[in-house]
Amino acid sequence: MADSLIIVHTGLNSGNQCIMLNRYAAAPHEVRIDWNKFTKDYFLNRSTLVSVFLLIDASIPAKKIDLEYASWLGENQIPMTLIFTKCDKRKKKKTGGKRPEENVQDFQELIREFFQAAPPWIMTSSVTNLGRDEMLLHMAQLRNYWLKH
Repeated sequence: MADSLIIVHTGLNSGNQCIMLNRYAAAPHEVRIDWNKFTKDYFLNRSTLVSVFLLIDASIPAKKIDLEYASWLGENQIPMTLIFTKCDKRKKKKTGGKRPEENVQDFQELIREFFQAAPPWIMTSSVTNLGRDEMLLHMAQLRNYWLKH
């Protein structure tokens, strides 16, 4: 459903939760505005928030909406981890496509000014399982940090 918006609560070990806020680019403009306000309010007012995982499609150049959201998170000092997806996909050089590694580097350079320190990032692929172990380790580290603070 292209017009739907969902929140997924996923139970993790020891009663922790992973909350996924999915937004679909094909949703009507009015719905996207409301969704944008909802997610920003959620991130600003969630005292137990440890990190936002911002998923970025690495198979294409940076999208304006992703750059805007990453910069907003940085400006508001909301901790985040960049999760670059589709890192197994290779665009054809002859049509101007860049490798995912190049798109990741470009994205990081574009958001650098909004962060005191570069946010952590992980390159992933659901096809090859690239980044799977790194994501699990990162989530465990975030959980341990949260338990100590």
